[in-house]
Amino acid sequence: MFVPLHDTNELKYIRVQYVTITLIVLNVAAWLFTTFASVEQAERASLGLGFIPALIFDHAVLDPSLVLVPEDMTFLTYAFLHIDFWHLAPNMLFLWVFGDNVEDALGHFRFLIFYLLCAAAGAALHGFVTPESEGPLIGASGAISGVVAAYFLLHPRVRVWVLVLFRIPLPLPAFIPLALWIAQQFVMLALNMDDAVSWGAHVGGIIAGALLVLVMRRPGVPLFDRRIVTPRAVHHKPSVPQVPAHVE
Repeated sequence: MFVPLHDTNELKYIRVQYVTITLIVLNVAAWLFTTFASVEQAERASLGLGFIPALIFDHAVLDPSLVLVPEDMTFLTYAFLHIDFWHLAPNMLFLWVFGDNVEDALGHFRFLIFYLLCAAAGAALHGFVTPESEGPLIGASGAISGVVAAYFLLHPRVRVWVLVLFRIPLPLPAFIPLALWIAQQFVMLALNMDDAVSWGAHVGGIIAGALLVLVMRRPGVPLFDRRIVTPRAVHHKPSVPQVPAHVE
């Protein structure tokens, strides 16, 4: 529906979004490993680190040779794997644009916990919706959905440059594209339109993000910040007063 490009919502409490940057690096590193690994290694990573509901709900058993981490850890490890570049890139772009300000509002450590809890919530709802699925869930979308929900509650009036329909760049108040995006996730989950996308993971992350930001944000950080911050690309220079010419 839309792709976020950038905002100019300045950091207020931290100098650098260390956790956001680290999460992006880890996701890219994991993608590079699975991309350049053999097909067998990539499949083993997906099965051993991906979240498989049928294993959690005892509908299936994974071959011991494929087990890489305890089953409970896959609630988190799945969020660092991606199928291909086009699966990775949108997630990392959303995280880059919106993650820094959520990290700023929560603090580094609490943001990391927030991110992981949103990932776990996404896996949990995905498992609840499809308890017998033997396909591995992978991707950071559940965690990213939580970040989007938190940003929506924190900075709805910040103007964000977005690429609408992948073609038209527009500066919009954040609440417009984010509200539409959030609504789309719930509608798609209700309609079960696309089995290739886990709408349940998205919705689980959204619900977790919206609830967690209420209790995890720094003391004094408001919800629904009323300040309007405009992207630099649409800042207007102050007009120069016109001085009447003197004719001699």
